[in-house]
Amino acid sequence: MKTEIRDETAADVQAIELVTSAAFMNAPHTGYNEHIIVRLLRDSGSLSVSLVADMEGSILGHVAVSPVSISSGFRHWFGLGPISVLPQWQRRGIGSLLMHEALRRLRGTGAAGCVLLGDPRYYSRFGFRAEPELILPGVPAEYFQAITFGASRPRGIVSYHCAFNAPSGPSGP
Repeated sequence: MKTEIRDETAADVQAIELVTSAAFMNAPHTGYNEHIIVRLLRDSGSLSVSLVADMEGSILGHVAVSPVSISSGFRHWFGLGPISVLPQWQRRGIGSLLMHEALRRLRGTGAAGCVLLGDPRYYSRFGFRAEPELILPGVPAEYFQAITFGASRPRGIVSYHCAFNAPSGPSGP
């Protein structure tokens, strides 16, 4: 069976919420609000990229990308996340397919780069690395990573969309 990576549709919204909630239910270092973040990004029109992993009509994974601000004025930067795969489908390459396609799409839009918060051992395989002059306050520097699509190296304090301030809690969709 082939997994198709495609843009989300209105018919996918409920499945995306279920996938995102399930993916983070037992994850460490989470606010258990990732499904709410995705919903708020969508509702505000701030999902620059929203892709699903679809296998024969079943949504197995999702990735969200939204604009970020950098205090020094660097423009056309985005934040990747949350990225979610149903627990029973993790470690089968679906997250990698979503990552590669999200990054390909960003490059195609002329984005300057992308940031994310996550495990450097995993995300380094996609070209992400800690940038010492790029800061997300309150998180260990090695877990806040960036990939640049051009020659410029970003610097400054990064701010995500206000959706990332959604209340934490174990509530499901």
